[in-house]
Amino acid sequence: MGKILPLLLALIGIGAGVGAGILLKPAEDHAEMDNPCGEPVPAKAASEEEMEPTDVEYIKLNNQFIVPVVSEAKVASMMVIALSVEVPEGRSEEVYSREPKLRDAFLQVFFDHANLGGFTGTFTSSRNLDVLRRALRETAQSHFGDLVQDVLITDIARQDV
Repeated sequence: MGKILPLLLALIGIGAGVGAGILLKPAEDHAEMDNPCGEPVPAKAASEEEMEPTDVEYIKLNNQFIVPVVSEAKVASMMVIALSVEVPEGRSEEVYSREPKLRDAFLQVFFDHANLGGFTGTFTSSRNLDVLRRALRETAQSHFGDLVQDVLITDIARQDV
């Protein structure tokens, strides 16, 4: 009996998992419903005439940002953040030539955000990331004017120490 009970529990667990997987399996036909929360949207074939030409480029900054998060006079965790910047098409070389100044300005924003507790708790909440994105964009635009149109957070992770 002692050997049968764990085996029986394992089989029940596996059966429940398979059953839940089958029951919760998404519908086969996704082509007609692009908006699963609303009414079906008819599928459109993307042609070159329908696509609007873009006049921006996305420039990935060369290195990630490493930001210490200090708590009680000790480094509690490290943030690793990767950014891209949106610039007018054809101006990417200006970003790369001035990247050290841009990185310095972004690091100050990250340090201020960390010191205000922005990287503790649920640091990935929409509200929290919107505050950070806005601060990064405003800082970039105050230093570089219309060169940087927007800042995108492409990766963010916290490593607790």
